[in-house]
Amino acid sequence: MIGIIGKKLGMTQIFNDQGQQIPCTVVEATPNAVVQVLTAEITGVQSVQLGYGEQKLARENKKGEKTPRGRRAHKAVVGHAAKAGLTTAPKFLRNFRLDDGPKSAEVPTYTLGDKVTVDVFAPGEQVKVTGTSKGRGFQGVVKRHGFHGGPNTHGNTKHRRPGSIGPGTDPSRVIKGKKMPGHYGDHRHTQTHLRIEKIDAERNLIYIRGSVAGPTNGIVLVKKQG
Repeated sequence: MIGIIGKKLGMTQIFNDQGQQIPCTVVEATPNAVVQVLTAEITGVQSVQLGYGEQKLARENKKGEKTPRGRRAHKAVVGHAAKAGLTTAPKFLRNFRLDDGPKSAEVPTYTLGDKVTVDVFAPGEQVKVTGTSKGRGFQGVVKRHGFHGGPNTHGNTKHRRPGSIGPGTDPSRVIKGKKMPGHYGDHRHTQTHLRIEKIDAERNLIYIRGSVAGPTNGIVLVKKQG
């Protein structure tokens, strides 16, 4: 099923016809260009590669020398975008599989240079949204896993420690997957069965009921629920 690449703007609230207050995540999804079309003969599945945003290109100074000045798109990316008729290289490229919907559903077809807009969705549809959760660095077990911690009185000095992590004799090792301190957040997360409440085609906005993973201005993928 087709999807779109967007940017999470934040959360707001809208009111439906029944007067109910609905919390929504607002995703800005400017038209995505079809950069590459992948057929089942090449990759085993039918999919398209969409591009979002723009990368800066290397500029030439008066002497004819290119001045990078920060991160610029390299020739391979520029040439890849040029095959689709794009003058600028997209900042983000993501693949969307087309033939993973119901067997009775018709597989959409796209050609290089086509634009995918928010009009592919409609209010009331269910979608799944993939984003990268907020990174919180190295955290302890209380914040990372919700441990209650130890007592605060009676001489206890291990208030937020994890405690014992396994017996010494058997199995004489720490079991894999043990909840311990470590890197918290910054993981790819997909939330399924989210409802689209509103589509603003003029401003390229999608209003999705509930919250999705990621910080403000984080890149998210909105896909139709198969």
